Amino acid sequence: MQIHVDGPQVRRFREARGWSQEHLAEAAGISLRTVQRIERGGTAARESLMALAAVFGVDLAALTVDAEARAVATGRGNSSRDLARLRLSVLIHLAGYLFGMLLFGAIGLGTGDASVMRWPTLWWTVAMAGHGLVLAVVALVSRHREPGPA
Repeated sequence: MQIHVDGPQVRRFREARGWSQEHLAEAAGISLRTVQRIERGGTAARESLMALAAVFGVDLAALTVDAEARAVATGRGNSSRDLARLRLSVLIHLAGYLFGMLLFGAIGLGTGDASVMRWPTLWWTVAMAGHGLVLAVVALVSRHREPGPA
């Protein structure tokens, strides 16, 4: 069974002892390629990790990646990125809306009847308000879903 390894942590343990990758491989009884793959954050067999944990004198969990914590961090990053994209879409919509309102005003003045653009103006305003409301709700929900500092 392959286990996800915290490669940077293995490297920190090795460098704290002043060991080369070759020395670590020899001390743990594993190949140099395995040490290199592990330090790149790849996967490793349980036996290889147990050997490294024994050499470092740490628990096996100290060398593995907490999958749940990684998923939460990834989800939080995606959530904030999605919120930023939604904000950008609202700003783009707002810019188009403002330009459209100027254009509708000019058409109304050009025809001499200001009410000619009343319905397009009304519906575009409703759409803009709806888009802004979606942003407000998503921002509010995402703020309340994120856990506090641990």
